[in-house]
Amino acid sequence: MGGTRPEPRPEPLRFFGTTWVEHDAGYTARRVGVAAGALTATIASCLILRFAYEGLRIAEVGGLVSLLMVVMFAVCSALTFGHTWGAFTTRPDPARQASLRGLLAVGFVGALTAYFLRSLKEAPGESLHRQEYEAARTQHTRTTTRRTGNPAKRQRRA
Repeated sequence: MGGTRPEPRPEPLRFFGTTWVEHDAGYTARRVGVAAGALTATIASCLILRFAYEGLRIAEVGGLVSLLMVVMFAVCSALTFGHTWGAFTTRPDPARQASLRGLLAVGFVGALTAYFLRSLKEAPGESLHRQEYEAARTQHTRTTTRRTGNPAKRQRRA
């Protein structure tokens, strides 16, 4: 068995695989497709919420309930947007992620909006994965590079 460690491999991203490393194999077309899909899903989600609001108006539940629903979706969407946007640059804590599951589900419009906006700049999560991949490659290079020369023969600087 060899003593060398295998070179680190990039972690695949959803919809992009490992094309984010070299921006090859249709990376740009995938980004355009992801942006269009996320925008379409965001618009469809807003229409669904609009139908839900109209249902409340037809049911004549009152202005307070309608206002609470609008505020709830707006606040949850804003919080979900911030959480999703932050998750593109740092790994979220799994325990916190589990505790926010309900809020993130209610604020799905915020997550879709964050995904759309991020895909205009890069593949969502690309900067985090690139940073981790570069760090792993640097660490691999540092541990596998052999030193040259005999350190005992090194001359001391005066």
